[in-house]
Amino acid sequence: MTRASLAKDPADVAGMFDAVARRYDLTNDVLSLGQVRLWRRHVRAAVAARPGQKVLDLAAGTGTSTEEWADAGIDVVPCDFSTGMVAVGKERRPDLPFVAGDATSLPFADETFDAVTISFGLRNVVEVDRALGEMLRVTKRGGRLVVCEFSTPTWAPFREVYDFYLGTMLPRVARLVSSNTPAYGYLAESIRDWPDQRALGALLLRNGWSRASYHNLSGGIVALHRAFRPAVGTVTPVH
Repeated sequence: MTRASLAKDPADVAGMFDAVARRYDLTNDVLSLGQVRLWRRHVRAAVAARPGQKVLDLAAGTGTSTEEWADAGIDVVPCDFSTGMVAVGKERRPDLPFVAGDATSLPFADETFDAVTISFGLRNVVEVDRALGEMLRVTKRGGRLVVCEFSTPTWAPFREVYDFYLGTMLPRVARLVSSNTPAYGYLAESIRDWPDQRALGALLLRNGWSRASYHNLSGGIVALHRAFRPAVGTVTPVH
């Protein structure tokens, strides 16, 4: 069985996602109680892409989020660090232009995209500052970033219930539907270790993004962050 540690060694992270690629979408549906579909709708609304614009969908996995943009006529590029995810995605949707790429060294030219989005992937990057700087680099001036990521429930009693779910129920449910239960142990650990809503917002600003804001989903289990690349001036990300 394959899993990564909170050290987030890139090879370990990629190998872990390679190992779960085949049943990844089913497992996500089950573990989120179907909420992942609602979260994807909120991401699409926040990105607000229009036909003629170009969107980079990072940590795209097998392309379940990407295909909804493509079907709406948006020029979208799905990109993922896991070659296993990319391979499954190409089988599912051979019409999508999948790219295997590292968020800390994106294989795209400066100012290529009108919008960049990453859902449940930033948490798995070992050098988050560097990744945010790369996203800034490939975004056009005035363009936007949307980060959808697990966060911290805002109501204390709910936090306790959620923490119990992460530590006790999630591994049990994963054992029923996933071929790689240890990977979902990492999922719980990485969620607990991740910055809360305000801390992530500050991190976006520190790395050159402007007008950072967030919106809680599902009581704060997930937070939807939005920020913009300044339209003018010199941008110097912090690394």
